[in-house]
Amino acid sequence: MNLPLPIAAFFEADTNLDGAAPISAFAANAAVTDEGQTHLGHAAIANWWRAAKRKYRHTAQPLDMRQSNGSTEVRTMVTGDFPGSPAPLTFVFTLADDHIVSLKIGA
Repeated sequence: MNLPLPIAAFFEADTNLDGAAPISAFAANAAVTDEGQTHLGHAAIANWWRAAKRKYRHTAQPLDMRQSNGSTEVRTMVTGDFPGSPAPLTFVFTLADDHIVSLKIGA
């Protein structure tokens, strides 16, 4: 699968449970929505990343990708320390100027 570079960087960073958030893949004013909460900007996204990794010890394996209406939807299999693991989740990315400007994670 040929993921756009910022999305590939996101999933590459996700393979390291103790690694840093892939902030360089995100625009400065990016928004991440996960578990009903939105995290705006680099500092909030980095905090979200670290908290989620500590809590769930998870990784996401991309399964397939489709692009439509300006967004890239990546279906993944997420494995970690949570009930129902592994679980399929969908990551919906919006890109601009080779950066992620929006990421929404859901079932």
